[in-house]
Amino acid sequence: MEFFTIGVYNSTEQEYFDKLLEHRIDTFCDIRQRRGVRGSKYAFVNSNRLQEKLHNLGIKYGYVKDLAPTTEIRELQKKADKKQGELKRTRNKLGQVFTASYQEEILCHFDFDGFIDQLDREGSDKVVLFCVEEKPEACHRSLVTDKLKALGYSIVHL
Repeated sequence: MEFFTIGVYNSTEQEYFDKLLEHRIDTFCDIRQRRGVRGSKYAFVNSNRLQEKLHNLGIKYGYVKDLAPTTEIRELQKKADKKQGELKRTRNKLGQVFTASYQEEILCHFDFDGFIDQLDREGSDKVVLFCVEEKPEACHRSLVTDKLKALGYSIVHL
């Protein structure tokens, strides 16, 4: 099994889905807390529309809520962004307080063995983890992939 990550910011709809097809993604794991994006520019990743498109492309969709940061953890990052004068869409890396809180409250309790077993049972081979930020190091998906790397899986950032 191979893992990939993808964000949506600074991608067009065509570019976004082309990346999934080019890398032969068969399983899409949405790890956002809220499965919607404000505005029309990225409406194609709003949950219902995204699921319909993935279904039409033959890609399985799964919502992995247990990997989503809580509202409280997200607020910590918003405060750090404000202090740094950064916007979520242009952030380059996660703040230390977010990282520590996410690892302690989410990753330490997530059943990675069960997650991998479920993906195996479903016949998943190429799995993408999705959240909105363009750069993986600016998103919690980088923390998830750090754990997956430690478990011996390869990671490709799309």
